Amino acid sequence: MEKKLPVCENTIIHKEIIENVKTKIPEEEVLYDLGDFFKLLGDSTRIKILSALFHSEMCVCDIASLFEMTQSAISHQLRVLKQGRLVKYRKSGKVVYYSLDDEHIKKIVEQGLTHILEKG
Repeated sequence: MEKKLPVCENTIIHKEIIENVKTKIPEEEVLYDLGDFFKLLGDSTRIKILSALFHSEMCVCDIASLFEMTQSAISHQLRVLKQGRLVKYRKSGKVVYYSLDDEHIKKIVEQGLTHILEKG
């Protein structure tokens, strides 16, 4: 049987708390964008790619070889990550190298990993 969460026993509304918190919550559009950001991190293949890019910029061929996946599958996930501004790329001749868009991405994923490992 599912355990129920505790609820308030009374009907007192703490208006000061509500007004204070209301001023600190981001706008709805920003919260929507934040939700989309975390959806990008909701795919294990994308997390693998980001984890690899923590250590070195890499080309599609190398990432595909590392994870024993097709270049097409890796390219698709890199496109999604690029559109979400989690990775960037640079061209060197005919080779395209991918790297993290900025250090925030690494910190966010590392914080998530720390949280998961603490719960284990």
